[in-house]
Amino acid sequence: MDPMITILLIAVLAIIVLSVFFSFFPVMLWISAIASGVRVGIITLVAMRLRRVTPSRIVNPLIKATKAGLGLNINQLESHFLAGGNVDRVVNALIAAQRANIPLEFERAAAIDLAGRDVLQAVQMSVNPRVIETPIVSAVAKDGIEVKVRARVTVRANIDRLVGGAGEETIIARVGEGIVSTNGSSNSHKDVLENPDLISRTVLSKGLDAGTAFEILSIDIADVDVGKNIGAFLQTEQAEADKRIAQAKAEERRAMAVAQEQEMKARVVEMRARVVESESQVPLAMSEALRSGKIGVMDYMNLKNIEADTQMRNTLGKPAEGSNSSDQGDSKNGR
Repeated sequence: MDPMITILLIAVLAIIVLSVFFSFFPVMLWISAIASGVRVGIITLVAMRLRRVTPSRIVNPLIKATKAGLGLNINQLESHFLAGGNVDRVVNALIAAQRANIPLEFERAAAIDLAGRDVLQAVQMSVNPRVIETPIVSAVAKDGIEVKVRARVTVRANIDRLVGGAGEETIIARVGEGIVSTNGSSNSHKDVLENPDLISRTVLSKGLDAGTAFEILSIDIADVDVGKNIGAFLQTEQAEADKRIAQAKAEERRAMAVAQEQEMKARVVEMRARVVESESQVPLAMSEALRSGKIGVMDYMNLKNIEADTQMRNTLGKPAEGSNSSDQGDSKNGR
């Protein structure tokens, strides 16, 4: 075999062996730890590899903690990593808390991190309070005028209540509720416009930060605007509703009157039918009287003469059509 090929094969094998060795034996990381004053054995780093723990994710935060004088050990950091926590963020939070003279233990910081909250951001918020701006809150005063308020809430993280405490959404909801109740209890919207600090004092006095992960430092009213006249709008809607009800009742009465009129017409027709029916009985009664001999033929003829005479008198008593106009014309011509 060619000596050059043999040398290349040996070099490749050596590179592979060294890669495998340094992957299981992080020598450079061990040297960095020793140089930083962190006592960690190479066997411990290999054991981390076997436990599927990235050694750099543990050793580098341990170096920072040791330099900051936190007094943490590798078992604490590794157990937190295996629990699914962010070791680097917890160590940074502990360092920031120590520099800000905020009492924070590793167990509490790890619990906050495992609870899903950003412990570093919480420490930073404890040092530098955060301003939360609420959306526009609409409320109606007793005089019916709508008032639109936007507030800025300055909060500071309460590390002792980060685990189990409510978040920013609860703060915003409680502040909005306080704004609505304050405006609703005002006799006039002018009182709110003249003294917007009334809202701040009233809301702050209610202790809205109870049970939350924050401490409210101040509530400042950023903007106050006058909205619609809700009272007049509601009165207009009520008047429109009353008008519709009155129209419906009037329509109901009209329908009842029409129905009653139709019913009376039907009764008139019914009574006329009864009259016609009664009149139809007269010839039958006359014929029965003639057959029974109660009346004679002469009596019947006299009755007919009387009816004819009565009909003639009625006809003569009625004015003929156009007689008035012709009479008036004749009288004019005679004149």
